[in-house]
Amino acid sequence: MEKLVIDNVELVLAHPVAVKAEWIGQGEPMRQILACWMVLGEGDFPLTPRVIGHPGIGKTTLAMAAARARGQDVYIMQCTSDTRPEDLLVTPVLSDQGKISYHASPLLTAAIKGGIAILDEGNRMSEKSWASLAGLFDNRRMAESVAAGITVTAHKEFRAAVTMNEDSSTFEIPDYIMSRLQPGIKIPFPDREDEMKILTYSLPFSGEEILLMCVDYLQKAHGLELPYSVRDGINIIRYALKMKESGEKAGVDALFAKAVSQILGEDSLDLDKQAQNRKMSGIDLSSMSLGDYFFSDDEDLNPDIDDDDDDGEPLIPGINTFDDDKD
Repeated sequence: MEKLVIDNVELVLAHPVAVKAEWIGQGEPMRQILACWMVLGEGDFPLTPRVIGHPGIGKTTLAMAAARARGQDVYIMQCTSDTRPEDLLVTPVLSDQGKISYHASPLLTAAIKGGIAILDEGNRMSEKSWASLAGLFDNRRMAESVAAGITVTAHKEFRAAVTMNEDSSTFEIPDYIMSRLQPGIKIPFPDREDEMKILTYSLPFSGEEILLMCVDYLQKAHGLELPYSVRDGINIIRYALKMKESGEKAGVDALFAKAVSQILGEDSLDLDKQAQNRKMSGIDLSSMSLGDYFFSDDEDLNPDIDDDDDDGEPLIPGINTFDDDKD
């Protein structure tokens, strides 16, 4: 347990994580994140990028692999809707002897030690929590802990990245924070060749038949814009192989289908139907006006219907709506 004294306050530092991540394929996102962490000269400071993509697509793996390429320790901070400002910096802990000790978060430890911090799923945090980090991610490069009463200036080698999922269960990050989390690095779904390489690397004990079956499934899902990732594929294959090893007598096709059904849901067996259902249920209710709830599209009283007739003149209900009957 490493400790450090800052402004007469003893901090217990967090431990870095062991980096075993390999980034396979898609060299452009790796190049972009490494470019963000460069410093060009006196007066320049590193950027803190947002790594954006669907869950399971490899955002954290990319950031960890980039840190490994730089040869720096990695500290991961898992963000949730319950993350408090003190969780991000210093947390007071009361021991059984009644003594308070101050524990630095993985993020603050990275800033102190000159490591790389990954804020995982950062858009699950509230604005109050983000506000405590504003000074750390701009040119000030410093953070103030109210709980411990100390101010920490970041090590010159400190770098950070924030991963963000593309789903609806997240907070909207305020503009003054977003301006500090730039640029956005988008990770698309891998192509067929890269996806096969990732599955082969992650599942060296798997046979080629089920790997190809999984790649076919995932590539079709990507083409239909369904949010199934390579992590889903890895879990499907692992479960199918475990069922086979446990004595299940079904063939590979049946085992794969059963694994898909139990992991992603029965609807996921028919990707075309699921894509159609998602499209039909994805109506933007926020774009509907009050009139849409009371009037059909062709009723004159609906304020959203086209208010011009064929001659380009405005239609006034009861006056010129029925111009065709004037004769």
